[in-house]
Amino acid sequence: MSEGFDTKSAETKTSFLPQRKPTEVASIGATQQSLVDDFGDIKDPRVERTKKHQLPDIVIIAILAAIAGAQGWEDIENYRFSKQQWLQKCLALPNGIPLDDTFRRVFEFINPEELNRCFLQWVKTLVTKMKGEIIPIDGKAIRGSYDCNRSSSALHVISALASQQNLAVAQRKVEDKSNEITALPTLLELLDTTGSIITIDVMGTQTEMAKKIIDKKADYVLALKENHRTLYHQVEQGFKQASAQNFHSVDVS
Repeated sequence: MSEGFDTKSAETKTSFLPQRKPTEVASIGATQQSLVDDFGDIKDPRVERTKKHQLPDIVIIAILAAIAGAQGWEDIENYRFSKQQWLQKCLALPNGIPLDDTFRRVFEFINPEELNRCFLQWVKTLVTKMKGEIIPIDGKAIRGSYDCNRSSSALHVISALASQQNLAVAQRKVEDKSNEITALPTLLELLDTTGSIITIDVMGTQTEMAKKIIDKKADYVLALKENHRTLYHQVEQGFKQASAQNFHSVDVS
């Protein structure tokens, strides 16, 4: 009797809790190789006589250090000391590992759009398929990015996060005198969202945004508040009617 009950209970749990397949991720070897390849075509802003270190080496070390928690040029230099033997196996480093001043000077002149393009290309190789992945999209102001000398406002960006991997797979700056709604469509264009679920807070509850997500072959979950009076009332009434009928005529899980 107890065995039959336990078996039935297990079957019930399985039928009502479908298991999602884990997101496919690239191998360590492929990740290392793509890191070298994807940052190899950034235009070098330096004059020839100052090229003591190869640009891809400088960029890759800085990115790895940032992933490891570096928050400044000295942190990057400390990272390269602690990982020197490993870095020498992965990178060319014809003149050893750069100093912190070298990292600072190079990044002052690198084209940020080129760097962003290469970084996003590399991120795409980390997660090879996102089918079934939940991708929250959210906007944040970057602390400390306000420039007092130029009277420029803080940098505001919107990011898409692969939730299972805890990895930002795309990011877009919100232009001055604009808002997140105008930046959202361009962010979605950066992603292959086929079969994934896009979640956006109330800023993205727009007809055109829902259509854009459907066009990208994804599903969506959008926040709805009472400031969308007509739609809010329709949804509220729809749930009341469905609940009164015990959701008999509604396809739900």
